[in-house]
Amino acid sequence: MSDIIQEFNDYRSKMNDKILSDNNKVIKRIFNLDTNAYSEGALDVKTKELLGLVASAVLRCDDCVKYHLETSYRLGLKKEEVVEALSIATLVGGTIVIPHLRRAYEFWDALEQQD
Repeated sequence: MSDIIQEFNDYRSKMNDKILSDNNKVIKRIFNLDTNAYSEGALDVKTKELLGLVASAVLRCDDCVKYHLETSYRLGLKKEEVVEALSIATLVGGTIVIPHLRRAYEFWDALEQQD
């Protein structure tokens, strides 16, 4: 696995464990709500991941973008689908999203290279 992918996943896992170990009811409920929001429903999981990716790019959350990219990749979304979603994010968010777009491309390339 690529270093940037492994480092991201290791850090995310370590810190999520630390955060959740404090046993804060509000934080645990937010984590649970986030998990459940991306479950199959009226919208399929792939569509929800692309929506999460767009929102994350517009909000300029690199960790969120990486999470949704990796999940999209694991769900079998094609690069063309992801890039089209990112193009919408860049249109909506404006040129300030471009640095995040660069990092998203780098992370997607790392995901493709791991296979």
